[in-house]
Amino acid sequence: MMEEPFLVEFKKNCCYRLNEGQRMIHIALTKVAENDLWKVPVDNGMALGNQLLHCSGNMTQYIISSLGENIDKRERDLEFSTDRGFNKIELLEKLDKTITESKLVINKATKNQFIEYRKVQGFELSGLGVVLHAVEHFSYHVGQIAFWVKQLTKSDLGFYDDRNLNEK
Repeated sequence: MMEEPFLVEFKKNCCYRLNEGQRMIHIALTKVAENDLWKVPVDNGMALGNQLLHCSGNMTQYIISSLGENIDKRERDLEFSTDRGFNKIELLEKLDKTITESKLVINKATKNQFIEYRKVQGFELSGLGVVLHAVEHFSYHVGQIAFWVKQLTKSDLGFYDDRNLNEK
């Protein structure tokens, strides 16, 4: 049975946004040294390492566990309290694996899984709401990562150096 066009488009665009965020994070992290990963920008701020752990944890809980109907094993507090133990390559591999698994779950999910409601972190969300939250949340943190890397390096990240963004 063929999927409805809106669902195909929703899946495609969600995966595109995840890919874009992943691409931007990879670019940003090429600009920082290993010892910058655990620097905290401000009181109550999040180091780059924590941002990556948190993005992976959130996507795992919302998409892989909830939409994918898998057991939720997230340990959210560790995403914020960790202050060492992962290097840049390990953090990126963890994020990449999470994004790959999330996209698989999104693409395999049925119409019924997208309209069914479930509870995540105390919120009652449909499958559409779950994916929308996870993608939006990831994009939010991509922006935070980009801002912090720009502050650390005093450089432009060049996310769109290969595009003319003034093109109409």
